[in-house]
Amino acid sequence: MILKSKICGVTDSDTLNYIVNHKYPSEFIGFIVNYPKSKRYIDNNNLKKLLSISKNKSYYVAVLVNPEKKILEEIKNLPFDYYQLYDCNVEKIKSIKSLYQKKIIVALTVENSEDVKNYKLYKDIADIYLFDSKGYEKSMSFNHTLIENIKLDKDIMLAGNIQFNDDLEKYKKIADIIDISGGLESSGLKDISKIEIFLNKIKNLNNET
Repeated sequence: MILKSKICGVTDSDTLNYIVNHKYPSEFIGFIVNYPKSKRYIDNNNLKKLLSISKNKSYYVAVLVNPEKKILEEIKNLPFDYYQLYDCNVEKIKSIKSLYQKKIIVALTVENSEDVKNYKLYKDIADIYLFDSKGYEKSMSFNHTLIENIKLDKDIMLAGNIQFNDDLEKYKKIADIIDISGGLESSGLKDISKIEIFLNKIKNLNNET
């Protein structure tokens, strides 16, 4: 199995250009679209400028927390391939998927085994399941053994305090995609040297199998 990656919370053109033009680019790149509490939030004007950069082989992901129609209308013509949705009920996700014709990453925040079971609610609408910690903006993690025996017909994405220098082999055993953000930062900003190490580690790991 090939382990894929998502680099989330990109806010500047230098970082984005580096990722999309890398020899081994991340398959997914995430942008915080409607959550101003996040230090990685990008307002719509800056988002448009950033997304003018060609994605090349990567997919662009809009990270959305229970989005209102206004923001969905504002971004509908931007070159996003996926909407990653937090805190949305089933009917709202169905409506968004139908109206905007985007692939959907259903984000499930996990603290215990009961939280994990919520994936069953979204089996007809999720293109990817993301299992994240409850404090997804606080670099928290959760007990990954809670999802290690789940068998799904869609890809599993794993997030929650993943670091660039972690042992990636342990993630490969339970997930198809790892989602990393703060683990690629220094002093609150994306660190190109950490991104370089991380992307090469992913490539080397996949070459071993």
